[in-house]
Amino acid sequence: MTTARIDEAAETLIIAGEGQRPASAELIGPRARVDARITGGGKTWKATFPLRASRWGGAELPLPTGDYEIAVADAELDDLSVAPQVLTGVRVAVRGSVARIAAPVDPAYETAEGQSTLEGRYVAHPGATENAVFFESFYGRTVGCNPQAIDRALAAQAPDVVRYWSVVDLSVAVPEGAVAVVEGSPEWWRARAASRLLVVNDWLRRRFARKPGQRVLQTWHGTPLKRLALHRPGFDPRRMAAVVKESRRWDVLLAQNTYSERILRKAYAFFGRPIWVEGYPRNDALVTGDAASIRAALGIEQGERVLLYAPTWRDDRTEMVDFVDPEELARQTDAVVLVRGHSRTIDTGRDRAGARVIDVTGYPETSQLLLAADALITDYSSVMFDFSVTGKPMYFLVPDLDHYRGQLRGFYFDLASRAPGPLVGSQKELVDALADPEHEKTFGARYMAWRAQFNSRDDGHAAERVVARILDQGYVTR
Repeated sequence: MTTARIDEAAETLIIAGEGQRPASAELIGPRARVDARITGGGKTWKATFPLRASRWGGAELPLPTGDYEIAVADAELDDLSVAPQVLTGVRVAVRGSVARIAAPVDPAYETAEGQSTLEGRYVAHPGATENAVFFESFYGRTVGCNPQAIDRALAAQAPDVVRYWSVVDLSVAVPEGAVAVVEGSPEWWRARAASRLLVVNDWLRRRFARKPGQRVLQTWHGTPLKRLALHRPGFDPRRMAAVVKESRRWDVLLAQNTYSERILRKAYAFFGRPIWVEGYPRNDALVTGDAASIRAALGIEQGERVLLYAPTWRDDRTEMVDFVDPEELARQTDAVVLVRGHSRTIDTGRDRAGARVIDVTGYPETSQLLLAADALITDYSSVMFDFSVTGKPMYFLVPDLDHYRGQLRGFYFDLASRAPGPLVGSQKELVDALADPEHEKTFGARYMAWRAQFNSRDDGHAAERVVARILDQGYVTR
């Protein structure tokens, strides 16, 4: 007989059984896995699973939300059952061999009635009552990108400002001194209403209602190659109305360069309001960061060649594209291959595995991965405009180029004629390009022109300039 229970004080899941002590026991999730501490033996045994884990050398944090397989060697788990329990860091339930991990929000608030109650309080809140900033990056799935860099500069220049971070669960680490608020919780709704400034890098959701005295800084999340918003292929009146409604919520838009300024203003009908062209705060780390410490945190030895594979998402699929066999690429190039899925594929995919392969989809900061890599392999992702700050080589793996350009999105310029690296259609072509001794000579002039157009303000001080503007405008006070 096998049983399951939760130790609330220790925040652990305990599986107990009779007979021979199992050789191994794991919780296996899409983006994390933990080993159990196994005790006993002979007549009974016990496997204790921590509901927290440390990743990338950081602090132990609650497990990411998702369904976790309970894998206990030679144990029958079909009859396990634990009703949902809300702990400090997670909410957990067990049915059969699956543990369901969720954010520690009272289930009563997740019902239609509960959410309606919280939204009613939000609407009634007078708003902008705190000298605070509400940050959100990629819908709370990460704490990174431009909002994270602005947070760091704001903490240095105005340490008395309260900094709230919207997160999907408490596995998402927030910056030192910041306050994590789990999306959908009462604290989240209150912080969203009370903050004088919201800094986000994507759309505002959850029936956002601007409060008197409240401002929104939309940092966006990349210089565009692919067509955005009103410029996307096909006429869709509902999409167009949604775009205009959304952009009217923003007071200021941030752009990496003047090229982006022109496109973003038209694509989002952002007329009559300011766009700050200050470079991208997230790219400051590419000028000032330490690659050696990031490699060490990833477990990469000195002297290793590091390739970062970071494709964008596709409108017609939910998981990351699989145009690369990362383990085979590592073998073919004698390199460590970092695999970085898009933020939109975090919830749908599972970490890639293999010899000399590290899946860094869940790594908090893309800029640190760009800094750690010796070369970037991408496709149509805006990381191409960030990685070029480093001056390191780029390769474009685009086997679906005609489909993506012609049907899915379309481009603002011809990538083939301007890319600062080769466009290849297969892994074999990619491996050949990575070994090409003439790469720098072939693409040197293009690379210089690219950086002159797209990276002229990426000088390591973009976040400082943005925060100076925030303070000068009085959006928050020192």
